[in-house]
Formats: sequence, structure tokens, C-alpha cells
Amino acid sequence: MALGPLSLERCPHCGVDTPNLEGVQRLETINNAGTFRRDWCIYRCNRCGSLVTAWGPVSQNPSVSPQGWFPGQEKELSDSIPDRARSYLKQARACPGAPDGAVMLAASSVDAMLKEKGYTDGSLYSRIEKAAVDHLITSEMAAWAHEVRLDANDQRHCDLAATHTTTEDAQRVIDFAMALAEFLFVLPARVQRGRSNAANPGTQ
Repeated sequence: MALGPLSLERCPHCGVDTPNLEGVQRLETINNAGTFRRDWCIYRCNRCGSLVTAWGPVSQNPSVSPQGWFPGQEKELSDSIPDRARSYLKQARACPGAPDGAVMLAASSVDAMLKEKGYTDGSLYSRIEKAAVDHLITSEMAAWAHEVRLDANDQRHCDLAATHTTTEDAQRVIDFAMALAEFLFVLPARVQRGRSNAANPGTQ
């Protein structure tokens, strides 16, 4: 049976939009109790050549109807994150094959988060330091910000002396932005919901 393509919004490796993911191998697995059967298929991105593995229920269709795939389905960003910051962060996570752009977008997300909290004056790093002094964030988070390539000015201004950002650099900046969003917005919202549910158990 010919293997059909896998339909994903983006390649999880290179980030290309609507990738051409060609099926190259298929197999069926079953657990030791004989009660859980799955169809697996390995797909190749015709742009970057990387492989994606998808699984779904056993069927006779030429394509697996995916219930999951690896590299993984990224966790949806919480609605607790302000719209502008969430939009920048979503775009940063969607372009792993363009690290310079990913850094600029992740830095813009951090910038938007700080502005949402009232930190609008000075450079990005100075505002992060002020947030640490004010105990909005921890000193460790401020130190982390200095350890990653968070300042995207070289990329924005096409500095000829600047080196290109690596994929690893970009992922470190994205990881920082994700952690900052969790710390400033997601966890406080979760705590508030938990307290509200505890105070009003009949509304859960």
C-alpha cells in the first residue's frame, strides 16, 4: 500500500509552513495484553530531510490519522499570557529554522511582558534588572536573561560585525521567554483559579 502524506501546520524540525511530509515506512504495534493496537508511520520532510514519526488508530487508510507525533506537539500557549506577548512567542516557536528571526520574536515577547507589568523605560536588560530589584522576578531569572542572547539589536539593525544566531541560541531565548511567561502570568492565574475554586467549591 502506498503511504500518503502527513498533514501538519509546520515541520517540527525546520518550521516550514504546510510541509511536504512524505510517508517512507509504516508498521503496526500492539501492547503485551493484546488490547491496544496502533498504526505508526515515519515521514520525511522534503525540505529539510528530517524525519517525523506519527501514530494513530489502526486502519486501512494509506495515511495514519495522527493522534500524536514526534518531535512532539507543542503545548498550546496559555490565554493567561497577554495577547501581544503570546503572539510574538507563538511565532518564535514556529520558526526553528530561522534562529535570527526567532530571537527577535522571543525578545519582543519578553519586551511586551515587561511593558504589560509597567516596565517601559530603558533597555530590555535594564528593565529586567529593575523587575528583579522590585522582586517582580527573581535575581536568578535576571541572571538567566544575561546568559542568553536576549538582546536582538544586532539582528534588527543588520550589524555587519554581528555573528548569526544559532538554533541553540534561539532555543535558549525561547526557553527564557516561556519561563518568564509562566512566572509572570500563567502561575498567578492558576493560583487565582485554585483559590477561587477552593472558596467556591460548588462552582467547579
